[in-house]
Amino acid sequence: MPKVQVFDMAGKAVSEIELSDAVFGITPNPVAVHACVVNYLANQRQGTQSTLTRTEVSGGGRKPWRQKGTGHARQGSIRAPQWRKGGIALGPKPRSYRYTLNKKLKRLAIKSVFSDKVAGSNLIVVDSIALEGFKTKAVVEMLKALGADKKALILMPELDQKLVKSAANIPGVKTALVNTINVYDLVNCDKFIVCKDAVAKLEEVYA
Repeated sequence: MPKVQVFDMAGKAVSEIELSDAVFGITPNPVAVHACVVNYLANQRQGTQSTLTRTEVSGGGRKPWRQKGTGHARQGSIRAPQWRKGGIALGPKPRSYRYTLNKKLKRLAIKSVFSDKVAGSNLIVVDSIALEGFKTKAVVEMLKALGADKKALILMPELDQKLVKSAANIPGVKTALVNTINVYDLVNCDKFIVCKDAVAKLEEVYA
């Protein structure tokens, strides 16, 4: 079982915790992680791009010149794709890029990233995060003390509006709950900060 130190908000080690091998000690599967990241990014696409075909642009109701005898190539409409201001051939239309992956693959990808974070010493366990008020400065000082003042993902055991709103203005810092975590945010962060109570919930859900 991998062991990690537990820190307080001041960055001081206060104890140690053993992590489950089934969640934090597996061999990472890069194929599953890649599949989930691509899926997440595809699902974020709006898919609202649209072009006009030759039937949708205005004009072009009559044949521009007669079929034979002019020396020109034959043309049926001035709004055909080869004409200036003509319609677009085979252009994009509004569509959904959303698709789903099976639950087993998602769980494997999340556990792979957890294990990689532990192996790279990028998982930081904090005994608790208690803020007196809505103070961004307090979160900044905590991240600096923990050595996570770049991109960080903070996992809470339960919703804490003080922490969510205090961290919202810090570039590169995101907050999440156990049931809202996703592979992309995990891969995208440099440091993964987990409250001690959230570790038990992760092991309960993903073991």
